[in-house]
Amino acid sequence: MRVKFYATFRELIGKKEVEVHGVKTVRELVEYLAEHYSPEIRKQLLETERVAEGKPIDGMILVNGHNVLHLRGLDTELKDDDEVHIFPPAGGG
Repeated sequence: MRVKFYATFRELIGKKEVEVHGVKTVRELVEYLAEHYSPEIRKQLLETERVAEGKPIDGMILVNGHNVLHLRGLDTELKDDDEVHIFPPAGGG
């Protein structure tokens, strides 16, 4: 699958996009990225104070244009032909 990164995540990963194969869920993808590129991506997506039961991801992950929070969250299934977009949390106010 093609995984594209935006804003600070591009700097964190060091690439605009990567190809990933063999992961079956969004959770596995985040773990793969943390292991192969930077553990900081897991911290920023899954381990901030804004992560809660109703909001398991701090930021936004789209699979084929659909926000995973409207699918099965971290348990959203992935296929090798999917396109995933990962955005860091947005600030402002």
